[in-house]
Amino acid sequence: MQLSATQPGNRESQTKVPNRSDQCLWTGFLRSAERFHGRPAVIVDGKTLSYDALRGLACRIAATIQSHTYDAQAPLTAVFAYRSPVAFAGVLGSLLAGHGYVPLNRTFPVHRTQVMLERSECQSMVVDMGSLPQLDQLLPCIRRPLLIVLPDLEDPSRLRQQWPMHVFVSSRDLVPMNLWRQPSVDPDAIAYLLFTSGSTGIPKGVMVAHRNAAAFLEYMVDRYGVTEADRLSQMFDMTFDLSVFDMFVAWEAGACVCCPSQKTLIKPSAFVEEMGLTIWFSVPSTAMFMKQLGMLKPGRFSSLRWSLFCGEPLPVSSATAWLQAAPNSTLENLYGPTELTIACSLYRWDPLRSPAECERGIVPIGYPYPDMDVLVVDEALNEVEPGQQGELLMNGPQMCLGYWKDPDKTAAAFVIPAGKNEIYYRTGDLVRRPVGKAPLTHLGRTDFQVKVLGHRVELGEIEAIVRDASGLEGVVAVGWPETAGGYGGVEVVLEGAPRDAAILRRSIASRLPEYMVPRRFHFMDRLPRNVNGKFDRPAIKGLLDRGLCTSATRRT
Repeated sequence: MQLSATQPGNRESQTKVPNRSDQCLWTGFLRSAERFHGRPAVIVDGKTLSYDALRGLACRIAATIQSHTYDAQAPLTAVFAYRSPVAFAGVLGSLLAGHGYVPLNRTFPVHRTQVMLERSECQSMVVDMGSLPQLDQLLPCIRRPLLIVLPDLEDPSRLRQQWPMHVFVSSRDLVPMNLWRQPSVDPDAIAYLLFTSGSTGIPKGVMVAHRNAAAFLEYMVDRYGVTEADRLSQMFDMTFDLSVFDMFVAWEAGACVCCPSQKTLIKPSAFVEEMGLTIWFSVPSTAMFMKQLGMLKPGRFSSLRWSLFCGEPLPVSSATAWLQAAPNSTLENLYGPTELTIACSLYRWDPLRSPAECERGIVPIGYPYPDMDVLVVDEALNEVEPGQQGELLMNGPQMCLGYWKDPDKTAAAFVIPAGKNEIYYRTGDLVRRPVGKAPLTHLGRTDFQVKVLGHRVELGEIEAIVRDASGLEGVVAVGWPETAGGYGGVEVVLEGAPRDAAILRRSIASRLPEYMVPRRFHFMDRLPRNVNGKFDRPAIKGLLDRGLCTSATRRT
């Protein structure tokens, strides 16, 4: 099932058109390129690209893609690039060709990238020089011809000879910018397809439409008063949907995106100062890391006027420490799963009011965006009473199209609650239904999904891969140890004789990103079970807390 503006059961506000002349993700960039052509659009990898330069490269990539014939009903282009000019131009070029973009990440295991590329059915791919070496591992598993655009590479002769099934376009062969034609794009078309952790061991693709992104951008640009003088951080990889905020909120207003290198990411305080950032956006873990290392010196980030956090619970201690370092900024905590387009509720910190509104030492997730409707329900999807806790459900113009080619998962997550006629997305987040004008407070998860370093992780995905790698059936993955902002990592407890940990880890690391690879493996003769015969996860976590799991093998 794919949700659409014309599908019965969708509320009118879901199809409400923002007060804009269009609903395409890329049109704000083109307007800014006309107005601010000489101003910096992005600073990345030691290079500054003006709006003119970025538009020129993006339009040549777009024209190159347009010059090839496609028969896909939902055309998509993969962007296999990482913190480089080509990464940004590739995203824009895909969109300007009339396609949605599918970000791929060379820091992920090649097997995972293969799965994403195959499942998305992309017929074209933009690749930067840093990702080029992985093509020799990636392409043997691709069964259909690809158009592979290489804006950094002058001579692709070796690739053409080795992989004759695919079409390789080098920097010298890019189609001229003047042959680009602005596409006509349906607001319901996919703007980007992001793969998130899936409980079956296979990543699931979230389809976000242009109209979903347009509703989000309109509200954000207006709320933060972004102008061409602003400089925004880009702390998120493009496989993380929060990166869409950094790029397109900036480009809507003619502002500059400042993207740190991998090396600079470990020194975020210096990055703020060197770039003269005015808008900061990161996961709370980054603030916790900086606080731990003494980077949040009072008054250090005087250039910031907005400090924004999203992606996991924000501890009160981190928020207050950050504001001491950024005294001229206003801090907001944003909340939103990928399925609700980047962020769908927010909370502005007030030093007088906020401490009393926090729960469990965590900053509230606040109030929904305009036209986003909230329900807090019990297990039967009946709304709970004010003051009670339940699962958060939301719908509105930011609710995505569903999961790519997965009607069963879409039907399970996008539901019509009791007494309603509209489709709502089940977030899986446990919140307290507000009393009066109180904000929403986040109380945890209703399922086995956890946040590790800001990344959403399905423990079921890890369990499925560990079962396959170990040959053992009894496998339980848990987030551990618990921190104020989520979990420090994942630990796995297995039922059976110990396996060679080094071999097991290598097998798992080849299929999962680094943040999902378990910190330790524990082997037990028998895992604890509850009265229903199911694995007793609370009991297993209790064993970890008390150090009673046996045969632990540490990660090296």
